[in-house]
Amino acid sequence: MRTGIIGTGRIGSTLARILVAAGHEVVLANARGPQSLGPLVAELGPAASAAHPAEAADQAELPVLMVPYASVRGLLPAAAVQDKVLVDATNAFGAGGKPADLGGRASSELVAEWYPGARVVKSLNTMHFETLAVAGGPFRTKSEGSAAEGERLALFTAGDDEKAKEIVAGIIADLGFAPVDTGPLHSGGILQQPGGPLFNRPLTEAQALAWISH
Repeated sequence: MRTGIIGTGRIGSTLARILVAAGHEVVLANARGPQSLGPLVAELGPAASAAHPAEAADQAELPVLMVPYASVRGLLPAAAVQDKVLVDATNAFGAGGKPADLGGRASSELVAEWYPGARVVKSLNTMHFETLAVAGGPFRTKSEGSAAEGERLALFTAGDDEKAKEIVAGIIADLGFAPVDTGPLHSGGILQQPGGPLFNRPLTEAQALAWISH
């Protein structure tokens, strides 16, 4: 599956590196244009390419938004994400770095309204980029020296389209993390976004499942 990473800051670049390491293709985009991504594309090799944001969304099977939340609305043409799974990995912050006041809405609910033809899944937004870079890896048994079942770190999904969440969960598992479903886009998204109890809180799969079950 070709993933379109729209936004190539520290977290977007990290995601690109671990996706390529896991055998995926990526197409990268940022606000500065494809030429600015030459060094990163060269580092990643033939599995990576660069494009403008609209082109990346159009070329990708799975576009991922990793830009500042304030720039999401109107960033992409609706046709580029029509009927596609669109991962919203953005975080809505307000003044002073505090969680934005969205009037009780989940930020991803608004993204779904801005891109009504897309199958929006909230994911890949809760983990610090340094943790994301090193905490995954191929799943092995405990006897082989890696995380046993339940001990992998959790990455979360929220959405109203169950099949879309399954697709994102498959990518998460490929990266060596444990996909954990937090529920619908509204309630599950609120759990994941800044100010929510799962934001920037590393949990193992077992810990995450225990927390959600309560």
